[in-house]
Amino acid sequence: MTSHADLIVHGGPIATLNPEKPWAEALAIRDGKVLSVGNLQEIQNAHQGANTVLHDLGGKTLMPGLHDAHNHHQIAGKASLMEVEFLPTASLNEIMATISEYASTLSSDAWVVGGSWGSTLIAELAKPSTKSRLDDAAGGRPVLLVDDSHHNKWANSAALALAGITAETPDPIDGTIMRYEGTSEPTGVLFETAGLIVERVMNELTPMTPQLWAATSERGIEILHTYGVTAFQDAGVSLDLLQALKQLDDSGKLKAWVVSCMMANNMIFDADPIGDGLVWQGEKFRTEHHRPDFIKIFLDGIPPTHTACFLEPYLPTDAHGAHHHGETSLSGDELASWLLRAAEKGIGAKIHCTGDGSVRLVLDAAQLVRDAGYTTPLHIAHGQFVAEADIPRMAQLDVTAEISPTLWFPGVIFEAIKIVLGPERAAKMQPNRSILDAGGVVIGGSDWPVVPLPNPWLGIEGLVTRSDPDGVFPGSLWPEQALTLDEAIAAYTTASSQALGLSEITGSLETGKSADFIVLNQNPWKVPVTDLADTRADETWFAGECVFRR
Repeated sequence: MTSHADLIVHGGPIATLNPEKPWAEALAIRDGKVLSVGNLQEIQNAHQGANTVLHDLGGKTLMPGLHDAHNHHQIAGKASLMEVEFLPTASLNEIMATISEYASTLSSDAWVVGGSWGSTLIAELAKPSTKSRLDDAAGGRPVLLVDDSHHNKWANSAALALAGITAETPDPIDGTIMRYEGTSEPTGVLFETAGLIVERVMNELTPMTPQLWAATSERGIEILHTYGVTAFQDAGVSLDLLQALKQLDDSGKLKAWVVSCMMANNMIFDADPIGDGLVWQGEKFRTEHHRPDFIKIFLDGIPPTHTACFLEPYLPTDAHGAHHHGETSLSGDELASWLLRAAEKGIGAKIHCTGDGSVRLVLDAAQLVRDAGYTTPLHIAHGQFVAEADIPRMAQLDVTAEISPTLWFPGVIFEAIKIVLGPERAAKMQPNRSILDAGGVVIGGSDWPVVPLPNPWLGIEGLVTRSDPDGVFPGSLWPEQALTLDEAIAAYTTASSQALGLSEITGSLETGKSADFIVLNQNPWKVPVTDLADTRADETWFAGECVFRR
């Protein structure tokens, strides 16, 4: 046996994120794993052979690859390859111009699909003239566009007709067909499960092949590499995606650690099967780099559409009255049943919660899981609002706060939440400092493509400054809840790897772990915190292979 390295990286500061040896001069790699970390001369003496490649960083900083603890990579990859894209900040006029230009490149019977439109546009979309404008912009083609949360959709007349949605169509369970004021005529705005009515018809008319599932998944991972992401959790996989991930890894094309969440219920994706027909099948799709270790539960919706569940009521509206709290999609007993059955099989759970009422229901169910002796991971996804009394319970019950910073710092979604909750309540979002101080765990995810870019450094800066890194939206959001830089980086590396069950493999640079690392354009520990979002990966390495170079 030889101890010669395939690769020795040196010539710049190496942040290992190993508290016992936080910084190093050199990194030796063999067979995709870290062989040694430490002093350059010692590593060369011990591990440099005739065929060892020396890689000089030229003074640049190296650190472990980043984690994204919540995304929908295949959906984003599909959008990149097959859909029209615009920002949630786009005005209605800008959206119409984009749709018109894009539709002109399509065949006359093609669907116009994409997004994302901002939640703040809902009032404009409720005007009869808006649907007519969308019809004209698409040239008569059917249109289905997602909003900034990806929970809600906007369809035009042709899409509604193909789906059979008329004034007589009743609202589906957990969904709402928005109607013009004083009539039952659909506006085209479809909240939560109502959007699935159109999406299912679209997917039947334009089905995805197994090759497209694999190609769009691979494309999503390629994009993640450009942001230095080498491990992620897909927060809502279907049977098709499980098959695609296995196909990619079996053919040597899965270049990331993937932890998948199989959907126990469904409010926003067109997927069949879900629930019992899906979540117990994961094991046969397990591969070296893919771990189907979680179920996904949608417990509520989102605040802007009054579908998040809160302990205190929303601001009064004509449609909802003065005492509307929102509802959960499952009862406490139903939620506990899912968590306990999953725990019995060693499967963790990620539960979508955007209101403090749904968070409390999760904690009550988590108590039953822990009392039964199970230690399987439980993640609250988003957790934008947590009642003060429930913050200590998160640590006591070992429930992880999986947050998406770019969804809450001052921006379009925050502005939409202020409309329904009022500025004072809306400002009390993401009590991250309090959760950590109480002994809890905070990890970071993007929820991409809900956010346009899966850039962890936007989230890291937001966690530290509580402000919009782009400077488009002024002010800061509850600055007392800011994290330190090391805490924010841990949310995307070591804390995340622990919460995802990957800490023995990745998250830090230590002997025996996967050689997953990124080379940065700047040292994030040496720049002003307001410049953190300017950090980028010039190189991304996964298992000792360079998978991206700028």
